[in-house]
Amino acid sequence: MAVRPSQSWRDGVAEEIRELEAGTLDPECACMTVLFPEPLTEATEGVLAEFEAALAVIEQPTDAQVFASVERVVLALNAVNERFGGAAYETDEREELCDYIDETLSEHGIDVPALTARHGMGRYEVTSRWRDW
Repeated sequence: MAVRPSQSWRDGVAEEIRELEAGTLDPECACMTVLFPEPLTEATEGVLAEFEAALAVIEQPTDAQVFASVERVVLALNAVNERFGGAAYETDEREELCDYIDETLSEHGIDVPALTARHGMGRYEVTSRWRDW
């Protein structure tokens, strides 16, 4: 199952805290809690959980249903990004989120390369139409 990027961020914050407490990380090098504050992580987690739930109820997805689900998750992530000053998701996080969306679609039986090809786009362009982050 695809691991939500928010879970990876939460794990990274926890690891950084352990390293700080153990004295193995210089406090000036600590950045995870700044990059991934809990409100951002929680908001992202909620959006991704809704995306998974929406896909789970579609039995035989049409292209229109899949694109509608992708549009909803991307617009919701846009809103989260805006709440955090338009800089919540940097390059690595953008890639993680896009990979997560792709993997989650695949896990729900959607052939992403075929879907995107039918619509004249590359596989990794499925979120591009709506994505501001």
